[in-house]
Amino acid sequence: MLKGRSLIDPMDFSKEEIEEIFALASKIIENPQEYSHAADGKILATLFYEPSTRTRFSFEAAMLRLGGKVIGFSEPNSTSVSKGETIADTIRIVSCYADIVAMRHPKEGAPKIASMYSEIPVINAGDGGHQHPTQTLTDLLTMSKIKGKLSNLTIGMCGDLKFGRTVHSLIKALSRYENNKIILISPDELKVPNYIKKEILDKNNIEYEEVKRIEDVIDSLDVLYMTRVQKERFFNEEDYIRLKDSYILDKNKLLKAKDDMIILHPLPRVNEISYDIDNDKRACYFKQAKFGMYVRMALMAKLMGVL
Repeated sequence: MLKGRSLIDPMDFSKEEIEEIFALASKIIENPQEYSHAADGKILATLFYEPSTRTRFSFEAAMLRLGGKVIGFSEPNSTSVSKGETIADTIRIVSCYADIVAMRHPKEGAPKIASMYSEIPVINAGDGGHQHPTQTLTDLLTMSKIKGKLSNLTIGMCGDLKFGRTVHSLIKALSRYENNKIILISPDELKVPNYIKKEILDKNNIEYEEVKRIEDVIDSLDVLYMTRVQKERFFNEEDYIRLKDSYILDKNKLLKAKDDMIILHPLPRVNEISYDIDNDKRACYFKQAKFGMYVRMALMAKLMGVL
């Protein structure tokens, strides 16, 4: 039973509970009109303490498409936070007004603290470089819908694997599915943190490999998950300039890829996927963004207990 629960970490729900959310998301995709009044009278509060376009709009669109309403902020300086109000007090107040909360915060663990003081379900919409569980649900639903499975896949993750919270959450979630191989593609400066390798990959005996070049492995991939190589993460600009073009996916790099490989990206992209790939049948990142809205509709409906 998911009613009244919060989602802070991708492992908060069992595989069976995630399948339940995906089953509802699939029904909504097939017949969205049938669910357009499911959340009549319900209110979502979006508490976004750092900038977001896709995630915030996706949550808001999801609630509106369920027939509910939205309140919230995307600029904390316009709220009592600027007066020094704590997260605990903010969430207690918001609990009086709304039925569910989506919260993004630059500090790791902030949504967890909020959930401890909240009277209503809290969904972590991204906390620092830590977790982004609804992006993970989006990624898994997209893979499941297009590839037809979440096991027996070779998944390449490319770009900023050190600070990328979407990558950390996805590795965690994929550790539950059998016989997947994960290929980690990044410069030394942005490799996956050791704790992810030790606590998730090694602990669960997941086969993985670390490489520096997409070209060396692209022919073996079923899924390529691209992320942005972030200039601001480098101490030395020369290193960034030397490496940045290695992580641009273009038509040449795709020549060796499988016909049915899919390309995902949590977005926003800067220059890591060439625009001339957007019309390639393997480019699934805009489909992925749309699936994100449907999976959030299903998630919120389940947590509020309306479906």
